[in-house]
Amino acid sequence: MSLDGDFGLLSPVSASSAVAALTGDRAVIAAILDVEAAWAAVLEEAGLAPAGSAAVVTEAAESWAYDAASIAERAQGGANPVIPLLADLRGRVRQLDAEHPGGAIGALAAVHTSLTSQDVLDSALMLLARRVVSALVAEVRGTTTALAGLAVQHADTLCVGRSLTQHALPFTFGLKAAQWFHGVAAAARRLESLELPVQFGGASGTLASGTVLTGGSPSSPFDLADALAGKLGLAPVPGPWHTNRLAVTALGDSLTALTDSFGKIASDLLFLSRPEVAELGEPLAAGRGVSSAMPQKQNPVLSVLIRSTALQAPGLAAQLHLAAANFNDERPDGAWHSEWPALRQLLRLALGAATQLRELAEGLRVFPEAMRRNLEISGPLLLSEAVASSVAPLLGADRAEAKARLQAVVDETLRSPAAEQSRIYTKLLREAVPASTLSNEELRALLDPANYVGEGAEISRRILAAYPEFSHTNPKGTDRG
Repeated sequence: MSLDGDFGLLSPVSASSAVAALTGDRAVIAAILDVEAAWAAVLEEAGLAPAGSAAVVTEAAESWAYDAASIAERAQGGANPVIPLLADLRGRVRQLDAEHPGGAIGALAAVHTSLTSQDVLDSALMLLARRVVSALVAEVRGTTTALAGLAVQHADTLCVGRSLTQHALPFTFGLKAAQWFHGVAAAARRLESLELPVQFGGASGTLASGTVLTGGSPSSPFDLADALAGKLGLAPVPGPWHTNRLAVTALGDSLTALTDSFGKIASDLLFLSRPEVAELGEPLAAGRGVSSAMPQKQNPVLSVLIRSTALQAPGLAAQLHLAAANFNDERPDGAWHSEWPALRQLLRLALGAATQLRELAEGLRVFPEAMRRNLEISGPLLLSEAVASSVAPLLGADRAEAKARLQAVVDETLRSPAAEQSRIYTKLLREAVPASTLSNEELRALLDPANYVGEGAEISRRILAAYPEFSHTNPKGTDRG
């Protein structure tokens, strides 16, 4: 049974028990209870709650004991899930306190005192996000390790670079893998560097009840907030952020930047795995990629699911910004509530897609022969930029006139049948450039695509070196083609 009652029937990219365990309703309940338990510990340590009360609250805050469906239904009464969950928590604390071996200790005094629902839910969602981000980055590191391995292994594997859907220049698959790596590593570093803050402001963000609570105590409300942040592993803040939602939008933007980088890889693979291109193949697995009607099909479903995430994420991030721009007054009326499902769905999709992408990257099948075959479709025409740069100065004419002569060779070649263009281009070029100016051997070298990949290898090296925490290479390699 799904941990949150949502099996992911219409969201297969995130339909996994691992994703549900970290993002489902049960995970949200656990995060809320963890905040309440941590707060009880803060109060007890500050001498603001009876000794032993934190242990009682912690025992009462075991998430398995709570009915998620009931809490969700009752949340309509107060427009957030903290209120009914808090009622249930107080009931369990009251029961456990009464059963305490040494007699009741008044543990209820440690439950939610001077907090408000938004303090708890904002902090709980930041805690939930921290847990998801930790798992997400672990998946990403597996992906980047595989991509770095591909970049190194295929540093000299020639393929064709494409621009605006057309053949452009010689390229290497190693550089393509390095660029994939670059996008993912940069986005992951940005996500990992985010500070996810604790929330503590009281009913309207003034800490009024906290001031009363700490009156006569050596602790201030700010000390309590910092202690809560430490216990939850969240970032301390200078003050409440009830209506300043940068923490939420920054998280959403970082998750979306990461899924953008996933989408780039998936889009490339969807093209490169087409049968007429066949340069790459997804890892094979029994039952994967099947069609309900066509037995011969092997659909690239990992890429399809990853791309579906990249197409959904920007809209969810936009919803977070829309909410942030409409946080009216000191507690908003609906904008806050619209954040929750958007943020959770972003976390779900990103984690699900990261898992799929890791499997794809680690098992990617690479076909260098097909890359070379596709490279040779354009033949020496692919080197026309190199010819223009190298040969024009040798023609002894005005540079613009020399380039025009070389362009005329290209234009005449393109009017020929595709099957004849390589032969015709070489013939016309030889006629336009005397052997005394450029020998046959020099011409052959000029038209060798391996000699016109620029600084591709150095670019790859510099990219991998810039993200050492993500670039551990796989010594066994990942070419399974």
